[in-house]
This record gives sequence, structure tokens and C-alpha cells, in this order.
Amino acid sequence: MSKVTYYTQEGYNKLRNRLQELKTKGRADISAQIAEARDKGDLSENAEYDAAKDAQGLLEMEIAKLEELLANARIIDESKVDTSKVSILTTVKIKNKANNALMEYTLVSEEEADLKLKKISVKSPIGAGLLGKKVGEIAEIKTPNGIVKLEVLEIKLGI
Repeated sequence: MSKVTYYTQEGYNKLRNRLQELKTKGRADISAQIAEARDKGDLSENAEYDAAKDAQGLLEMEIAKLEELLANARIIDESKVDTSKVSILTTVKIKNKANNALMEYTLVSEEEADLKLKKISVKSPIGAGLLGKKVGEIAEIKTPNGIVKLEVLEIKLGI
């Protein structure tokens, strides 16, 4: 049984576009590689052919994974996101109580997480620890370096 995952419209579209690209351009590229390797003669000793067939298998696995993700994907209606507490699609401004460092993250699905864009997964330790917290509350989050106390300063609709 597959798990339902929640996406922004943008994240869902990226997945769908990636799948379409793999099914069209990806499959065409692999077919060309296999045909080129086949033209080089004896397939039993043809390393290029074996590599192309392996690449084809990996491509098909990735396509199957994306198809499963999309089949179980749900798009979040941003107009229904409750900003009174931290939840998926909210942007939260937090303060580390130990060093007073301010940070701002948007909580997204695992597949959309990108730390460079300040998007963290709701399944990450910080994301999971912040879920459900309200402004003024302190989340105590267990990290490899010990317990981190983060105060929620602001919650707004994200991205």
C-alpha cells in the first residue's frame, strides 16, 4: 500500500513534467543507445550494449517510481491552509534559543524539500518538531548535536 504525499501545485507539476520527459526523451535516448550498441556486433561481448540495457532498467524503475508518486499525490489547496499553527505549506520564522539565530523555512513534502531554497520536509527532525506549534511556542527538537529549542516567531502562508 502506497502512502499519500502532499504537494504544492508547483511541486506536482515538476514531478509530472519530469515523468513526461523520462517517458519521451529519456526512452528515446536509451533506445538510440541500445540500437547503436547493437549495430556494433556480437551482443554477448558488447559492454556498451550491457550498459545501455542497465541504463534502460534504471530509467524504467525511475518512471515507475514517479508514476506511483503521482498516483498517490494530493495537491494542497493553499486557501485552506491554517496559519494559526505550523503545517505543511506554511513559512515559519523561528529563533534558536541557544544562540538567538533567526531562520525562516517553508515546510513542504519530502520530495519538494530543498535547503538552498529554505524548503524543509515535514518529515525532517526540525519540520516534524515544528508541526502543530503556534506563535510563541517553543519546539524542543532532538538533533544529532542534542536538543535544540526553537521559538516560533511568525507563521504565514508560504512559498
